[in-house]
Amino acid sequence: MVGVFAEFERNMLKERTQKGLEYAKGQGRVGGRKPKLKPIQVQEIIQLYGGGKSAHELSQLFNVHQATIYRVLKRNNLN
Repeated sequence: MVGVFAEFERNMLKERTQKGLEYAKGQGRVGGRKPKLKPIQVQEIIQLYGGGKSAHELSQLFNVHQATIYRVLKRNNLN
């Protein structure tokens, strides 16, 4: 019997959470972490990588981890 109430409460919580997220989205709010790099920085990384800079050099230049540089390159089919 307790299990039934727990499941019911879990479903109610799930519904309230979904409605809250939908409401926030309707208000123009976006969830998640802010991007580390701006779009102009991404374009600059692509140009510099094409010009011969290494991922290590780019990571030091933009003060991000090398994995961030590799993700940018992979997203743009350069890796």
